[in-house]
Amino acid sequence: MGRTGPFTGQSMVLDGASLSFGRKSDNGIVIVSASASRLHAEIVTEDAAHVLYDRDSRNGTHVNGQRVTRHVLRPNDCIRIGDETFLYEAQDAMETVMDLSLLDAPRVTSVAPGTLQVTVSGGGPVGLAFALALEEQLRGRVAVTVHDGRWAREGSSVVWKDEKLGNVRRQQVVTVQSRQYMALSDEVREALFDAGGYSEMWPVGPDSVDGRPPRNIRIAHVEDRLLQLANQRPAIRLVPKRFEASEQQEGIARQHVLVIAEGGRSRTREYYADRFGAADSSVYSLDGEHLQDVVLGLRVKSALPDPMSVLLTVAQNRFLLNSLRGEGFLNMRLTREEAQNVIGIDPVRKVFEECIAARPCVMGRAEDNEFVCPTHGTLFLPALLRNSPLWKRIREGLKLFGVADDDLTAITSFRLDMVQRPRFTAQLTRPTGTSPGTFGFLLGDAANAIHFWPGRGLNSGLASATSLARSLSRAWQGRPLRDADFIRHEAAMSMLQYRHKSRAWNAMVTTDEQGVTRAIKDIVARSMEPDPSREPQPSDLDLLVDRMGAIRERLASRLPGLPTDAALREHLSALGPDTLRTLLESGAWDTLIVGGEEADIDLFYQTDAPVYVPRPDPRDSVPAHVPQEAMFLNPHNSGEIVGSS
Repeated sequence: MGRTGPFTGQSMVLDGASLSFGRKSDNGIVIVSASASRLHAEIVTEDAAHVLYDRDSRNGTHVNGQRVTRHVLRPNDCIRIGDETFLYEAQDAMETVMDLSLLDAPRVTSVAPGTLQVTVSGGGPVGLAFALALEEQLRGRVAVTVHDGRWAREGSSVVWKDEKLGNVRRQQVVTVQSRQYMALSDEVREALFDAGGYSEMWPVGPDSVDGRPPRNIRIAHVEDRLLQLANQRPAIRLVPKRFEASEQQEGIARQHVLVIAEGGRSRTREYYADRFGAADSSVYSLDGEHLQDVVLGLRVKSALPDPMSVLLTVAQNRFLLNSLRGEGFLNMRLTREEAQNVIGIDPVRKVFEECIAARPCVMGRAEDNEFVCPTHGTLFLPALLRNSPLWKRIREGLKLFGVADDDLTAITSFRLDMVQRPRFTAQLTRPTGTSPGTFGFLLGDAANAIHFWPGRGLNSGLASATSLARSLSRAWQGRPLRDADFIRHEAAMSMLQYRHKSRAWNAMVTTDEQGVTRAIKDIVARSMEPDPSREPQPSDLDLLVDRMGAIRERLASRLPGLPTDAALREHLSALGPDTLRTLLESGAWDTLIVGGEEADIDLFYQTDAPVYVPRPDPRDSVPAHVPQEAMFLNPHNSGEIVGSS
């Protein structure tokens, strides 16, 4: 199996014939490296074993770092020929097959000593972004293995499975803040934000860096581009199989790092739950009840211009549209009763299924206009009952954002269940004479599942990946890692948890003028109840237009093209009175709280930050021009004292 170089991931079957390596074109494996000889090495079969011979090469043939002239190959041997390395695997003494399934466990024997060994569980955007950042910062000194069961091998590359292979790609559009995309390498940023691959729907705000606006991008596009880059990095090995912690203990004990980036329902995190500590749900509880939100995701195509969509979104708390040139997902916050109705029905067995709510599955629109789960064959029940309250409210949401019924093409749901995590870094194994000691890290949604404002989770995840890559690149000196190496990273993760979950909490609840805090989903539910005692007041339409006018004044300088009052009134007039009332009473997004500055992890990695030194004893000699109460060490010269006013 090719380990590094152009043959990475490719397998060669040893079927009894000899296999030669070298620069000459008639070799079985042609190596173009200038370090390789014309006929460099050869594997031949001898007495049911495979023997590697060096054929008088100029630079030698190496196995596990040692130069050899003849070597009987054993499983896990790492062969270096020229600048390329290969891994040998044997099924038994009589049959040798380079099989992908045998390469799932991490191995330290395949790389040089002093190389940081890293395994990543979960190859979504966060896991891949971390792998790419670490490989760039520790080039030549790191080997990263990334596992994901949503991948498949296609030739010499690993690709995302499609729907035929049981993987429904995520087509949601997310918003990446400039602080996060500017922290990516030039190569990654150029790959993600190519022409036509993104849009700038939202205005510049307090969380924008250098006046750069947030960027909308489809999550599947992010996944595709990052995986393409990872395929090109020899130091990153991609394993198209889900990581199973219970089966990988021996291999993980030989790793320096295990990164857990599987998402909010991480099985690996739960396997190591005793190391990371129990999550606290009471922090995000209201009146003793752990607060959860259930959101319906509607894949749509909107005909509205972005400025109108932005204004309609931030003016109420029931619906949220995030799109890329009109195509994206319309997220609908559900009440408790509505969430119970998000179910499918098996038309054959005549039984109800919760696959759309529990997995969650994506139900696409079929030729008969019904929404079908491709995995379980279930139908979306509210759409079958065209007069059901939930389906009517869904259609009103479509109308709010100018979506024709036929432009609703898929439905899914997701549950938001925030908890406070005590730590994000844990030592999983101690160093021994044969193992380096393994540290585990939670990244992305495995660490912090965030609210449904599109991109909050990705922004937090990218920041966490950047932080860990920086910590590891600074700490790695070829020696066992220590808890103290990750003080900055743990602090950055705590800051991300506080900042993003505080914003998420403020998007889930609201406090009225009497100081009573209520869940927004309950306010939405209450707005639908008949209220005969409601006092006469200006129409809900007038009040909504007034609210949107005030928001428009705040956004006008940053978002040109916002609609006039007349245009808003004409558009909203198509909605039913019950919908208008719900939109009004749900309240506007508190953009000062829900928005605001992104957490800046650069604070923890500044190289020029002065180190504080306690005030010296008055009896000590101090230069007269430096006040004793204000002394710091210059980080560039540990013996130099610098004054500070």
